[in-house]
Amino acid sequence: MLLNEKAWYEINNVDQLDSPALVIYADRVKKNIQTLINNVSHIDQLRPHVKTHKCIEATELMILAGINKFKCATIAEAEMLAMSKSKDVLLAYQPNRPKMKRFIKLIEKYPTTKFSCLVDHIAIAEQLADAAQKNGITISVYLDLNVGMNRTGIAPENAFQLCKKIAELPSLSFMGLHAYDGHIDETDFVKRTHECMEIYNRVLGLKEMLVANGFEKVELIMGGSPSFPIYAQLKDVECSPGTFVYWDGNYQNSLPEQNFLPAALVVGRIISMPSPELLTVDIGHKSISSEYELSRRVRFLNAPDLHAVSHSEEHLVLKAPENHSYQMGDVLYALPSHICPTCALYEHAVSIKDRELDKIWKIVARDRKIGV
Repeated sequence: MLLNEKAWYEINNVDQLDSPALVIYADRVKKNIQTLINNVSHIDQLRPHVKTHKCIEATELMILAGINKFKCATIAEAEMLAMSKSKDVLLAYQPNRPKMKRFIKLIEKYPTTKFSCLVDHIAIAEQLADAAQKNGITISVYLDLNVGMNRTGIAPENAFQLCKKIAELPSLSFMGLHAYDGHIDETDFVKRTHECMEIYNRVLGLKEMLVANGFEKVELIMGGSPSFPIYAQLKDVECSPGTFVYWDGNYQNSLPEQNFLPAALVVGRIISMPSPELLTVDIGHKSISSEYELSRRVRFLNAPDLHAVSHSEEHLVLKAPENHSYQMGDVLYALPSHICPTCALYEHAVSIKDRELDKIWKIVARDRKIGV
């Protein structure tokens, strides 16, 4: 960077922004979407997860770029996608009875959007089939596979009979298989590729068995951000990264082979200086994700020499070097380690255009309920 040249994140009229605030650099979001598209052979391979951004504006940018299929985890996220006029929405969650009622209302309220959901147990599949039949609709379902995360799903090797039973139920349409590999955190790309291909071969074995036994259509939806570049090379797999849209500090460090740009920051200010070497900023637990250990929660792009000492609901205390020049009110640009839960802490974000505050992006799906 040239002397006196501003860094990419600096906002000219930042004095008009109260802090803490979530800011979104829209041009970088667009670049990340294009980078995503450039990494697949056909755009239909993409089914991005919207858990990160949870907002209509980011969804519309993806739709404008030609992405028509999406994945989500909550009814509110599914409704946000329907409000955005998304064509194809997978609720990547097995619904219980109350959620089934809401899911069916969603299907009825937005008839131009194709909805589907996950199942991994015959009891839930039977309840869903019964509810669909009573409401005169057919619900598309994917079988959720447990490929090592041990959070939800059934092992591929044990899933054949369950697939058959689900396919025989009235008012359900069996679409295929869903496998999320969030337990894979290998930073070495070669090793990560090996782990992903082991999973793919297990899932592919189940698919081939189903096809051999008369299943006409078995779609595969697999992976998240770490495994995206691996599954993207396989033409028969839909990929579901989510964090790519904003990126964050954790993935920037652990997935260096992926060329996405940080596009969302938390803006804070120094609000107290309790000792010569301690600074307090207004970025507490309620402003930035805090599930990582203290030293990894945030990195200040314009103040890399500051290190976290303590973190509470409304305050983050930082240690500064001796004879530092920081002053009360200084603006700090914070890159969160985990952007997804950070976004969920804010009712809205402010988009940045040409270094100026631009529009409000309401994070509408941070709520558990929108309309349905």
